[in-house]
Amino acid sequence: MVRESGPRSAKFAGLGYYLPERVLTNFDFEKMVDTSDEWIVTRTGIRERHIAKEEEAASDLAINAARKAMADARVEAKDIDLIVVGTATSDYPFPSTASIVQREIGARNAAAFDVAAACSGFIYSITIAQSMIIAGKVRRALVIGVETLSRITDYTDRTTCVLFGDGAGAVVLDPCESGEGILATCMKTDGSYTDLLYQPVGGSRTPLTEERIRNREQFVKMKGDGLFKYAVKAMVGAAETVLRDAGLKISDIDFVIPHQANLRIIDGVRNRLGVSPEKVIVNIDRVGNTSSASIPIAFCEAKDKEIIKRDDLILMVAFGGGLTWGAALLKY
Repeated sequence: MVRESGPRSAKFAGLGYYLPERVLTNFDFEKMVDTSDEWIVTRTGIRERHIAKEEEAASDLAINAARKAMADARVEAKDIDLIVVGTATSDYPFPSTASIVQREIGARNAAAFDVAAACSGFIYSITIAQSMIIAGKVRRALVIGVETLSRITDYTDRTTCVLFGDGAGAVVLDPCESGEGILATCMKTDGSYTDLLYQPVGGSRTPLTEERIRNREQFVKMKGDGLFKYAVKAMVGAAETVLRDAGLKISDIDFVIPHQANLRIIDGVRNRLGVSPEKVIVNIDRVGNTSSASIPIAFCEAKDKEIIKRDDLILMVAFGGGLTWGAALLKY
C-alpha cells in the first residue's frame, strides 16, 4: 500500500506503443476517392497511417502496448491496481475495453474502466489515474490510449477518411514526490459544439437501423472549419493553464507533444505559444490522427529515438470531440 503520508504526484514509470502492420498511404487513397497525395499533405500533413486487421479489435492493440509499457517499467500484472483506457472505439458498448485488457494481461487485482473523451482521452485518463494515486486509492496504474478509427471511418468521404489511423499507446504510472512526474493537468469540456465532431448513429439516441446503415450514418462526421478555430484557441488556453499552475514559462519546456490531429492545427498552437519547431514532437505524417492514442504513441517514439530524456519537461496538449480538451505538464 501507499505510505500513510501519501504521494504528491505520479510519474511515467514505463511506456509502450503498438501500431498495426498494415499501412495505408495517400497513393492508396488516390485509387479509392477523388483526392491526391498533394491535396492530403497540404491540408493535413499526413502521408500514411496504420490500419488494424479485420480480426484486430481495440483491446488487441491496447494489450500489445500495455505489455510493452509493463516491460519498460519492469512490473508484473499482479502489481497493477488500476487500468484506465481512453477510447472512442471500444470493442463493445459494454463491457469496457479496460476489462478485456485486465483479463488478457492477468491483472486480477486491478479495477478497470474506460474514459470516453475522444482525442482528449489520454489526458483525461492520466489525470484520473494520478488523482487516485494521490488520494491513496491505488498505488500503480496502467493508462492506455487506443483507437481503431478505421472501424468508424467512411472511406467514401474524402474529407474525413484520409485523416484517421489506428494504434495504441500505454504508460505505467507510479507514485512520486512533489516536483516530479505530473506537475499539473487541465481538463475542459464545452458540450455546445457536439455536432462539430461526432458519430451520429449507434447509440441510444439513434440506434442502428438498416436505413441508417444504408445512408452511412454510422461513421464519424466532422465540420473541419469550425473545429480548427476552436481547437487552436482551446489547446493554447489549456497549455497556458498548466504552465501557470506549475509556476513555469513556455521557455522552460523542453518538448511539446500535441495531439496529432492536423499539421495546420499543430503549427497554429506552436505559433501561438511561441515554441520553436524543433521543440514540437510531430509524427502525424506517418501515423495520421489516432485520437486518444496519438500523444502516448508520439511520446514513445520520441523516447525510443532518445529525443526525450529523463528530467525533460514535457507539455502534452489535446483537443477532441465533446468538445473536450486538456493539457498535462510532466517532468519525465
